[in-house]
Amino acid sequence: MSNFTRGQKGKLADLGLGTTLTATLEIAAGALDVDVSCFGLDAKGQLSDDRYMVFFNQKAAPDQAVTLELGAGKAVFQIDLARLPASIDKLVFTAANDRGSMHGLGPSRLALGPDAAVFAFSGADFQDEKAIIIGELYRRDGSWRFGAVGQGFAGGLSALLKHFGGSEATAAPAPAPTATPAAPAPAAEAKKISLSKIRLEKRGDKVSLDKRDSQGYGRIRVNLNWNRNGAAPAAAKAETGGFMGKLFGKTAGAASGIDLDIGCLFEMSNGAKSAVQALGNTWGAYDRPPYIHLEADDRTGTNNDGENLYINGVHFDQIKRVLVYAFIYEGVPNWAATDGMVTIEIPGQPSVEVKLDSDSRHMMCAIAMLENQSGNLQVTKLVEYFGGQGKTTAHQLMDERYGFGLNWSAGRKD
Repeated sequence: MSNFTRGQKGKLADLGLGTTLTATLEIAAGALDVDVSCFGLDAKGQLSDDRYMVFFNQKAAPDQAVTLELGAGKAVFQIDLARLPASIDKLVFTAANDRGSMHGLGPSRLALGPDAAVFAFSGADFQDEKAIIIGELYRRDGSWRFGAVGQGFAGGLSALLKHFGGSEATAAPAPAPTATPAAPAPAAEAKKISLSKIRLEKRGDKVSLDKRDSQGYGRIRVNLNWNRNGAAPAAAKAETGGFMGKLFGKTAGAASGIDLDIGCLFEMSNGAKSAVQALGNTWGAYDRPPYIHLEADDRTGTNNDGENLYINGVHFDQIKRVLVYAFIYEGVPNWAATDGMVTIEIPGQPSVEVKLDSDSRHMMCAIAMLENQSGNLQVTKLVEYFGGQGKTTAHQLMDERYGFGLNWSAGRKD
């Protein structure tokens, strides 16, 4: 392992790395809401092709040359340098937040490969900057090299995007109807990056999302991700995984015996009600009612992507409401250590995040309610915890609280 200091550079070949590698950012963000990104720049240091900015709203570059997996306190970039076009000369890794100073960071690091090269940094290295240019991979004399930068940047992510020559998308109002013939379509504009995302901060907070076209909401992903290593420092944490901007992870679970699962209760517009969850092997279906499917349960704790529910938004008109929840199937309930996040991702919309931020040891958490409100998708933060009482299970108590009226019995995932 090579420990890099600020300003140090080295050839990837000398580090034992080829053109296929990982770059892992472990950020001890504390109370900061930090976004990590990778900018693919041309020879002039400009983001001449916005498709090569990889971040929370765009997790893959063309041809999968760079992809991003987000977890609690951790971001893993999978990189295939051979798939980058000749126009991309540099990959720059950054971290940014729009509120507090990066001076508040704890011990953090950027690692290439498992540990071929490590650049450690912390908030003590910065002042009032809201962003950091951490490191870069760049071409020089026909070979790829790594440079540890560690440079503070005054603005947040939007300012970084502007600095590298990218264009930020702004919301535009829908055009008013008109009876006059449509004018010829203007020449296509360069794609603009959307930095928008929505985090529901308090219980009861809501957001309503409009349909963008006749195909409804497309493929809706509800992702559960959490910190599998509890309160361990971010720089030393094992892998983490992700629900909706991406939600929980699952490595500490494998080590400590905790099995954390995502599921949902649903009610269709015709009155049909049931559950989709690994418990009882009720996986649902994506292409037929209930148009909700649970991805295969990961009991090994090795899936960095966490656990995912997929909702077929093309048929959202047939769904009345969906209550998304998580529960601890095995192990001692300890939600305070999970650092959990649910991320709802809808094509063409800002991602919606719900953080599990309550200190509870009950095994069940009702996370969010997705409702059909006159054709619009409304998301409400719940984050309400339930524990079994005598013969009444936590599932049943949650059901009674939200009025689904299902019949519950003990179940297993085996």
